[in-house]
Amino acid sequence: MQVTLLKCKLHRVTTTHSELDYEGSCAIDSHLLDTAGIREYEQIQIYNVNNGQRFTTYAIRAEAHSGMISVNGAAAHLANPQDLLIIAAYASMDEAEADQFAPKLVYVDGENKITHTRNTIPVHIANAS
Repeated sequence: MQVTLLKCKLHRVTTTHSELDYEGSCAIDSHLLDTAGIREYEQIQIYNVNNGQRFTTYAIRAEAHSGMISVNGAAAHLANPQDLLIIAAYASMDEAEADQFAPKLVYVDGENKITHTRNTIPVHIANAS
């Protein structure tokens, strides 16, 4: 049996550009791509924290250490500059691979510079009081 798991994510990156008249894709700082393990032309899911939009596109490389996150083509209607995005990629694997797998989670500051990475997501439960 195959399962699909979160392979990696870029957590709360800031959209720097929104280019409607550009071939569809998302241009992402190459350093961020390499750190997360996202390949150029790999399918990605984008979740817009500001407006709740969720959409699928593919990654292309932008200049390393530029901080660029450019949502292009039709998807430019779904993200504006300064919107916070979660960019995720998923992978299919068999049960044995899944048992040994840990995702690569990349966290950034307001300028899309990496602050830290993890391979687990801490669970925070708010007080009910």
